Amino acid sequence: MMTLIRLFFEFCRVGLFSVGGGLATIPFLTDLGERTGWFTSGDLADMIAISESTPGPMGVNMATYVGFHTGSLVGGPVLGIVGGIVSTLGLIFPSIVIILIIAGFLQKFRQSKAVDGVFYGLRAASVALITAALLQVAKIALMFHEVTGDGGTIKTQLFYWPAIILAVVIFVLVKYTPLKKLHPICFIGLAAIAGVIFQM
Repeated sequence: MMTLIRLFFEFCRVGLFSVGGGLATIPFLTDLGERTGWFTSGDLADMIAISESTPGPMGVNMATYVGFHTGSLVGGPVLGIVGGIVSTLGLIFPSIVIILIIAGFLQKFRQSKAVDGVFYGLRAASVALITAALLQVAKIALMFHEVTGDGGTIKTQLFYWPAIILAVVIFVLVKYTPLKKLHPICFIGLAAIAGVIFQM
């Protein structure tokens, strides 16, 4: 029960401060994983990949994933399902409350310079949070990859070249070839196939 309560309040905090959408939740989730031990940076990378590849908002998908994963570790699949629901409700609760509060005032004060200043500040905060998330994801996906060396020793490579090459290839295909007209899901599928084939 305490785990469920903590999940709710931790995700309330994430939902309250992650201005800018799903990507902006990543720095908060990184901190959450480090503080609680509920998931590792590798688990976070998997969460991001799954959340981006499934329908629905990324932040909500990640909250559901963390809640299910954490609940399952504590009390099995049933508690996992409850944990997923509780985490998701925790994430969206602050947004619902804040929108309900400001909806009635927004039209009245929309021409206010103070309100305009708040929105400009929020835009800057969103850019900063999303940039931090981008750097965190790049670090997880492209750097510090562990490999098994001679005698079974574990080594850490600074750059994980297969992932870097795949990222560059996908970027070029999306930006500079006729394939850029394809739906993004095609590139997600292509990356998944490459990951299976090359064991990335």
